[in-house]
Amino acid sequence: MGRKKRPIWAVVAADARAPRDGRFIEDLGRYYPLEEPALIELKDDRIMHWLKVGAQPTDTVRSILSRQGLMLQLHMLRKGRNAEEIAEAVAAHRQRHEAKAQAGIKVTSKQRRAEALEAEAAKAEKELKARLAKVVKMAAEKAEED
Repeated sequence: MGRKKRPIWAVVAADARAPRDGRFIEDLGRYYPLEEPALIELKDDRIMHWLKVGAQPTDTVRSILSRQGLMLQLHMLRKGRNAEEIAEAVAAHRQRHEAKAQAGIKVTSKQRRAEALEAEAAKAEKELKARLAKVVKMAAEKAEED
């Protein structure tokens, strides 16, 4: 999906016998890998349904589901944990992964330029204040001599 140099991946439930880009049973979400951080839109309840009935995700989709906490949720459901405990664990998992993703966001050249200009302006202001203080001090000394 998407267009040239702008991929968008569809997460779908498909029969293993269907061709890769052929028929699918249900559309479960989208993955936008070029966004910063990567944007993932999933139908969590439908994905859990398909995983419970035995759907096997591909390696890429498994990693996406793992980052979203859905594989953890499935594991805890199979272990017989209660809904409240599962919700807490999934929320903590998502928070850890969001913090990790935010830390890894790339800084664009536009942002680097803006930071450099801010630093340069702060340095110029500091130098101006130092010169002004020096001039005031020299004027005070000259006034005392007269």
